[in-house]
Amino acid sequence: MANSSFVTEFLLLGFSSLGELQLVLFVAFLSLYLIILSGNITIISVIHLDRSLHTPMYFFLGVLSTSEIFYTIVILPKMLINLLSVLRTLSFMSCATQMFFFLGFAVTNCLLLGVMGYDRYAAICQPLHYPILMSWRVCGQLAATCVVSGFLISLVGTTLVFSLPFCGSNKVNHYFCDISPVIRLACAETYINELVIFICGVLVLVVPLLFICISYGFIVHTIMKIPSAEGKRKAFSTCASHLIVVIVHYGCASFVYLRPSAKYTTGKDRLVTVTYTIITPLLNPMVYSLRNKDVQLAIRKVIGKTGFSSKTL
Repeated sequence: MANSSFVTEFLLLGFSSLGELQLVLFVAFLSLYLIILSGNITIISVIHLDRSLHTPMYFFLGVLSTSEIFYTIVILPKMLINLLSVLRTLSFMSCATQMFFFLGFAVTNCLLLGVMGYDRYAAICQPLHYPILMSWRVCGQLAATCVVSGFLISLVGTTLVFSLPFCGSNKVNHYFCDISPVIRLACAETYINELVIFICGVLVLVVPLLFICISYGFIVHTIMKIPSAEGKRKAFSTCASHLIVVIVHYGCASFVYLRPSAKYTTGKDRLVTVTYTIITPLLNPMVYSLRNKDVQLAIRKVIGKTGFSSKTL
């Protein structure tokens, strides 16, 4: 087959079938994007400025918020441009790069949520050993492991997709270069590649989720031994925010990635993808700021200090 017949760029169809509704989507997604950025930047800033939040739990929340910001930057700006543009092409290399960084930050988020589950287990079930189990050195090593592992797995997945020949249609029926809609365009047998990608998906999604479930099994068992109702309520409240984010994140990601690309259905999958590329990063700061009294108090303190400084000047 001649090299000239190979695909050199992809056309992202995105929401082009919706016609004039794309302008409404642009306004809605732009608003959500700005809220995601401002919300996660607020979380990071408050954790950095308030010494009472300098704990392992909030350290990992800060790392997660940082990852969420880059996760959305990889996808949303290009999607917003495409909603207003007729030319929705992306070069072969740009598509591969987008997939690599998207998967890298997505896998990092999954692993971080697993580590945050372990942190809650150590804090509630092993309180006397907690300073040793979750020392700053250990926290740094765990965070670095999540990031490095995330991008190594992403490299494997992206290589498996883009090592295939693309010599037919270049129309990606999605708003970004995701695995299923891209690999379907390959003009070669994809079974082995998809099988390896599926195994990676199981390792990334099922193993951490199973670990989280086991951790929360021990947590619930320990909390039920607390004699006071107030003590139980306080212990449960520290886990509620994490659980909400875990359910939405793992639920949507599992629906899309733990099945063959042949079962990819454009409308339903695109809706679910919008949930985990936009709603989940939005949910993270909202859940942790609205449900977490420590973060709420820290935000008030930071705002109070800022207001006092402004008045002094």
